[in-house]
Amino acid sequence: MTNRTLTQSLHKNQFPAHFKWGVSVAAYQIEGAHNSDGKGQSIWDVFANQKGNIHLNQHGNIACDFYNQYQQDIQLLKQLNIPNFRFSIAWSRILPNGIGDVNEAGIAYYNQLIDYCIAQKIEPWLTLYHWDLPYALEKKGGWTNREVISWFSQFVSLCATRFGNRVKHWMVMNEPVVFTGAGYFLGIHAPGRRGMDNFLPAIHHTTLAIAEGGRILKKILPPDAQVGTTFSCSYIQPYRNLPRDQKAANRVDALLNRLFIEPLLGLGYPDKELPILKNIKKYMQPGDEHKMVFDFDFIGIQNYTREVVKNAWFTPYINASLIAAPKRKVATTAMRWEIYPEAIYKMIEKFSAYTNIKKLYITENGAAFADEIKNGEINDIERIKYFETHIAQVLKATQDGLKIDGYFVWTLTDNFEWAEGYHPRFGLIHVDFDTQKRTIKNSGKWFTDFLS
Repeated sequence: MTNRTLTQSLHKNQFPAHFKWGVSVAAYQIEGAHNSDGKGQSIWDVFANQKGNIHLNQHGNIACDFYNQYQQDIQLLKQLNIPNFRFSIAWSRILPNGIGDVNEAGIAYYNQLIDYCIAQKIEPWLTLYHWDLPYALEKKGGWTNREVISWFSQFVSLCATRFGNRVKHWMVMNEPVVFTGAGYFLGIHAPGRRGMDNFLPAIHHTTLAIAEGGRILKKILPPDAQVGTTFSCSYIQPYRNLPRDQKAANRVDALLNRLFIEPLLGLGYPDKELPILKNIKKYMQPGDEHKMVFDFDFIGIQNYTREVVKNAWFTPYINASLIAAPKRKVATTAMRWEIYPEAIYKMIEKFSAYTNIKKLYITENGAAFADEIKNGEINDIERIKYFETHIAQVLKATQDGLKIDGYFVWTLTDNFEWAEGYHPRFGLIHVDFDTQKRTIKNSGKWFTDFLS
């Protein structure tokens, strides 16, 4: 089946003319150059190099070597017809100790990257925090220390001052529920902390930092700059049509989908559905209810799947458990996530219902599959079908008048996929991590046709 045959019923021209198409990446997952040109250590530099934390003890020390090969990759992005590029700033590359002395070599690198994107007529979209806290700050408590709000503010101010004259779209943070939950409760991501005593303060300090970051950007950036932040979300459904399963689904929804967006909108933490969140009050100071509210220009939502939930009294705090997709015998990706295109529509619908949200973008959507190179080609038909069915749901959302103005693919190149290492391949471009050779997959060619 040819790329054109697959795309003949779906094309970007079916979307509003202002609709944004892009691709998203993250610094630690692609840059490599972990100790080059004055860069300091991040929590992921430390965590990934500790034995047993990552699949096959892999790490991001080299990753895709994007730090040295960014021009090649931006050229490939241009070849794919994708006009918007979302990337993150490695905090410890420009502030090796998290605060204090600025590493001008790191500033120069991001200036060069931004300038090169613009020269190629690709719009840069900056994410300020994509999980890689400077390790020097983690040693002071990281996100459990309220001082992190001040540390983060210095970082945001520096980025806005140095890059703000050319970058028009800014995202304060990426998926806070993931980096706080996996990093400060479950311990499976950096920095590897566990327990509610770490998780709850990390939640509150992160919420305050997101709002403060938004205020700083608005103060420093030109008036036409667009300031947003991004959230992971999953469509949650009960396993059975029983009240106890429905209540369990509501608790999981409060944790995964509502935990950060609602306090930022002035609605407070969803502690009615999830009573453990009431314990956040001991970390709150007078005025915090107002400080954690900010009116963003847009919200990014990142959806990959749905979760099916049942009541489980033995699960602490949440009394719910997820029914894994393989157990439900449904189609899955290499991450064992269910392929459920309707989920992306449901999440656009859910976030559109918040009256204070002005504009939504899908800032990540994509799929990992077991790609194979045959005769120099990667015919990743499953990924093409994934994109086709999910983009069709986004199109439906635009036709139904929901607040959706863009779609960003995760991701440009295969990369370091956190605790899973290099096994899951999400890219439109295949990377041979031994040689750093790039090969555009058929899904990348699909996008070239779709956006032509």
